[in-house]
Amino acid sequence: MIKLIKKYKEIITYIFFGVLSTVVSWGTYILFEQKFALSVFVSNLLSWICAVAFAFITNKLWVFESKSMSPRILIKELTTFVTSRVITGLIEIAGVPLLAKTGLDNLFFNLMYKLNLDKFEFLFTDGIYSKIIISVIVVILNYIFSKLFVFKSKKTGE
Repeated sequence: MIKLIKKYKEIITYIFFGVLSTVVSWGTYILFEQKFALSVFVSNLLSWICAVAFAFITNKLWVFESKSMSPRILIKELTTFVTSRVITGLIEIAGVPLLAKTGLDNLFFNLMYKLNLDKFEFLFTDGIYSKIIISVIVVILNYIFSKLFVFKSKKTGE
């Protein structure tokens, strides 16, 4: 079991911190949309910014173990990370409202009512189910971009 964990450590830590990044994204989305009454678009944009900041730090230090704080390496990693996240962020920023406008969320809202889960207000946040679907796609793309372009080697040296 330990051997298997060591073999897949990078993927396991990516999934772990990816889940936490998603919690940051969804939690801040709900906060911005419900508590501050911001639009789906603005709430989604702000939640994306929060999640990207969290993801860069965790991916750099613990997932891909890039410990170098050399300004040259740090700037390169940060710019390629942010660029790749802008690409997937555009997919998320456009995709969530697009799916929400198609009425996808209404299918889930009806299901939540039928399951008597209407007491959980956050399950009826406008755009939340569209956000979940787009998030799955974005997580997969983010791993590919980080692995291939941002943190190319396991340990970046100077």
